[in-house]
Amino acid sequence: MRVIVTRPEQDAAPWVNYLSERGHQVLAWPLIVIAPAPDQAPLRRAWQGLSGYRALMFVSGNAATQFAAAQESDSLADWAQRAPQTRAWATGPGTRRALLGNGVAAALIDAPEAGQFDSEALWQLVGPRVAPGQRVLIVRGSDAQATPDVSASGVGRDWLASRLRGAGAEVEFVVAYGRSAPPGSAPWLALAGMAAQDGSVWLFSSSEAIANLVQLLPQQDWSQARALATHPRIAQVARDAGFGVVWESRPSLQDVVASIESQA
Repeated sequence: MRVIVTRPEQDAAPWVNYLSERGHQVLAWPLIVIAPAPDQAPLRRAWQGLSGYRALMFVSGNAATQFAAAQESDSLADWAQRAPQTRAWATGPGTRRALLGNGVAAALIDAPEAGQFDSEALWQLVGPRVAPGQRVLIVRGSDAQATPDVSASGVGRDWLASRLRGAGAEVEFVVAYGRSAPPGSAPWLALAGMAAQDGSVWLFSSSEAIANLVQLLPQQDWSQARALATHPRIAQVARDAGFGVVWESRPSLQDVVASIESQA
């Protein structure tokens, strides 16, 4: 089966390698381009004032990696020494791995361990410990116009911010990376048009990737196309875009591959 991995280039390699090892033909077409935030100063100020926050919530693995890269040490290894009471919040295993890989101690990370991986599940975990007056910093991405991202994680992020404010917490945001659509080269666009009709499986972990794809191919008929989405919100965006077959999977690599193979 041919699978099109649409994750950003920084995230795609494990997915491409695992799917290839399982015998699938894999094409990596990052539909979101990640770049460091133009202004790094707010990220450095957040790190310097780390102890003043109840938690830093990272919307993605890229948020954690770019936040770390903005610091002089390129690491968050002294988080526990700087702010032992400040928590690192993550919505899923990918973000948790990124935090660990950038030096944050496992004991400081709060993340759902199984089942649903989104802001709603994170709130179930951390909400009971939020108190009025506490400050929470949400580390996020932005699109090319420096406006908030519109991925499923972005929708959940705004939902979480609302819940935090409802509990009396003070919510702040900082942009760690920029997000933009990739350039649409003629060979890739022709291949994408074929993949909309030949039974290929489009793997989507962000609704923004779908929006970028539709923008690149505005006249494409997706009624014969198949998509696997890692969240119900993303699945709905794929259906709204016209994908004829859409199904959902938990976002872990193993669950995604099992779901793909169940459709073979």
